[in-house]
Amino acid sequence: MHAMTHKLSKATRALKLYPLKMIQTLSLSLLILSLMFSIISISTANSNVYVQCSQLNFTSMTPYDSNVNSLFTSLVDSASICNFNKFEIAPLNDVVYGLYQCRGDLSSPNCKDCVSNSISQLKTICPMSRGGAIQLEECFVKYNEASFFGEDDKMEVYKRCGPSVGYNYDVLNNIDGVLAYLVDGNGQYFRRYDFATIQSVAQCVQDLSLSDCQDCLSEASRHLRSECETSTWGDMYLGKCYIRYTDHGKILC
Repeated sequence: MHAMTHKLSKATRALKLYPLKMIQTLSLSLLILSLMFSIISISTANSNVYVQCSQLNFTSMTPYDSNVNSLFTSLVDSASICNFNKFEIAPLNDVVYGLYQCRGDLSSPNCKDCVSNSISQLKTICPMSRGGAIQLEECFVKYNEASFFGEDDKMEVYKRCGPSVGYNYDVLNNIDGVLAYLVDGNGQYFRRYDFATIQSVAQCVQDLSLSDCQDCLSEASRHLRSECETSTWGDMYLGKCYIRYTDHGKILC
């Protein structure tokens, strides 16, 4: 009887351990999968669209160096409160101007993270540059020794065009309608509109007037339809605004 009880006890322990191992294996698999998706998400949000560096450099341990560092600190601190701000730093002359613009639908913590990451990348890619600009998927940061606040910059900086849908007139007409709505729509600095299978988003830097924003988006849309004529998706970045659309698969962050 004792031997049978001992065998049952061992069998019971074995039955209890088997599902526990399964649960542990499953939990580990889910954790790895979750981490993979988190890494992909972070990578997408922090990946830069473009970076521009001034060819003029400053010297370390100079007033301009100190002002640039003060500017970067101010930009990150402000991004925890609002999605746009601009600063002029000149306590020791050698003035430096800078601003950031986060997407209009971005939360304050995510805005701060994006601006902080942008500045880290600027420091790495443009070390000692007297000016620079970086566009990430979710924010834009720019600084320079000359003021650029309020300047209407409609120069094309960067574009991306997806594969062609051919002359599928239903899709192309939907794209035209969505872009027209973005340009003529809600009159805000951040605009988003989805129709049928088309997703779209547009953003201006808020140092522009709303009328200049309108002009910038109109120019961006014109460039986009001309250069990504039959593309399933397209992104057009000008100096002070961008406009993007996608049909199906490509998700707009």
